[in-house]
Amino acid sequence: MSFDKIERPIGAKLIIIMTALILLSLGAITILVSALVSNDIRITAEDNNYTINRRSAYEAENYLTMVRSNTLVLLDTLNAAGSASPVARLASDFFYERNQQIAFIGVVRQNAGGFNLIRSLVNDRFFLSNELDYSVTAAFLSAYDKELERSCAGETLIVNAAPLFGSPVLALFFPWQETGEENAAVVFFSSNSLTENFGTGANLSYMINSDGDYLVHSDYELIRAGVNAASSSFVSEVLENPASNLQTLYREDGKRYFGAYRKIWASSVVITIIPYDVVFEGIVTTTRRNIFLTGAVLFITIIFIWFFSKTVSVPLKTLAAAAAQIEGGNFELHLTPKTKDEVGYLTKSFQKMSSALGIFGRFTNREIAVRAMRGEIKPGGLPKHATIFFSDIRGFTEKSENFTKVFGDQASDKIVFWLNEYFTKMVDCVEKTGGVVDKFIGDAVMAHWGTAYSAGSPSEDAFNGIRASIMMRDSLIELNAKRAIGDTGNPSIQIGCGLNSGIVTAGQLGSEQRMEYTVIGDPVNLASRTEALNKPLGTDILITEDTYNLAGERFITEEMPSVTVKGKEKPVRIFAVVNLKGAEGPQTLAELRNLLGIKPPDTDVDLDSEEKKYKIGSDSEGNAGSAGNAGSSV
Repeated sequence: MSFDKIERPIGAKLIIIMTALILLSLGAITILVSALVSNDIRITAEDNNYTINRRSAYEAENYLTMVRSNTLVLLDTLNAAGSASPVARLASDFFYERNQQIAFIGVVRQNAGGFNLIRSLVNDRFFLSNELDYSVTAAFLSAYDKELERSCAGETLIVNAAPLFGSPVLALFFPWQETGEENAAVVFFSSNSLTENFGTGANLSYMINSDGDYLVHSDYELIRAGVNAASSSFVSEVLENPASNLQTLYREDGKRYFGAYRKIWASSVVITIIPYDVVFEGIVTTTRRNIFLTGAVLFITIIFIWFFSKTVSVPLKTLAAAAAQIEGGNFELHLTPKTKDEVGYLTKSFQKMSSALGIFGRFTNREIAVRAMRGEIKPGGLPKHATIFFSDIRGFTEKSENFTKVFGDQASDKIVFWLNEYFTKMVDCVEKTGGVVDKFIGDAVMAHWGTAYSAGSPSEDAFNGIRASIMMRDSLIELNAKRAIGDTGNPSIQIGCGLNSGIVTAGQLGSEQRMEYTVIGDPVNLASRTEALNKPLGTDILITEDTYNLAGERFITEEMPSVTVKGKEKPVRIFAVVNLKGAEGPQTLAELRNLLGIKPPDTDVDLDSEEKKYKIGSDSEGNAGSAGNAGSSV
């Protein structure tokens, strides 16, 4: 069974709906959570970055202050004791024992020729442990005469000495008065302690001087190379900003950072930064996981819905196929509910409807019902060139009386069973040849061809009608062969068939409560009267001249006496059908009568036995003849 393509399958609708719900719900939750959490994380990250910066600045300032203070104490002690005294030497040794990170302390005096080193205190242990030459101090001082000049003028400066020392060393310049002269004190000390205090991690802290030179950084290569950070937009802004501390979000090289700074002693600045992406890395990871989770849930949901939709779509397709079969005329269906939900209930109801239609189809013509259901048969009548058929069981009254004698109270059931077996054979012959069984009138059958549907032409419809009559004859021969001769409880059946062709009115007749598809018109009446002539003429199949003209040449026939029908001016020619040309079986009417056990008609016909609706034709002289020739009327 083929179906038109379904534009909007249930499964696809469910998948779209569930996908939309999942995406909206999880998407909304993800966005909402991300927005709220992101804001909290940003606040926390800024506070944490600012706190780390403040702590790093505090440690750096304390360390630098400690170096300067300790240096001042030593210089004051040397001035008080005298530079060459044993106390001075002991003080110097004791100082370097306690301050091993300090490599050198010098006092420089400015004169007309430049700067003179008037006092130098060397920590030999520092130079030896770092494999440094003491002469590097002189080279450094000669290279930084401007800083010495500024220091003599009262400024405190810090300079990165690592490029010359080859080791993380800072130089602290600050003003110093000795013997009433304005001098500059220079202290070289290791920055390792500051680097360790700044720590490592997501937040990066580093220190620069007023010129933007890196002083302390976790990346020692920047320190050793003497890199200047003033080219950074953020560092430049920090150096130009008069505020002593600030927290901000800035962009550098296409990336965003949270940056905090604090200006401390000696015109130096401690900066702490953390990349924006690092701060929100957890959010991004969580969001990514949520997306993956959403995708997994969506995939599982789609698979589940797909299989679930099959429990709906498959039964519905089965019902659609069943509906198509019913539309095609097959009412006998066997549907079993697979579920106990609404679809199962619908299937059960559909099965009940199918059973009801099957029963209904037995009370009406199934093909007509199907065509009416399809809209192929419209209310009202239409002229049709049809072949009309009537048949009747010979001696039915006597046979039914015998049933009563044999079966008593069960006679009715036995007669119905006997007739149903007969009708089944007859209806099968009609339907196989494309005819329509119009109705059952007691033991009689009315059928027609070329009405509800046609074989293509009136001649083909007439041929099918005659062929169906011969098929009925053959079916009865087979059926009677299974019955015992003289069995009054299951008697053999002989019928007479009459066929006529002509223009009839075909359509649905009746009331709003009950209608049937039938044909009316004079050709119908003539077909009925033609069937009644079989008994007096000793035949089983008679056709009129109109039917003979359409298809008679394809059959073996014998013309019978003409019939004058009431209401018609001219006699009607009648033909007995013997067999299909070229087929096995009887070839003459005599052979047919012998096969069926039909006695030839009497030579005298009773003219007054019934109402004279027709008269069997007379000769030209008006003398009555035999039924086999001419001259009798009924």
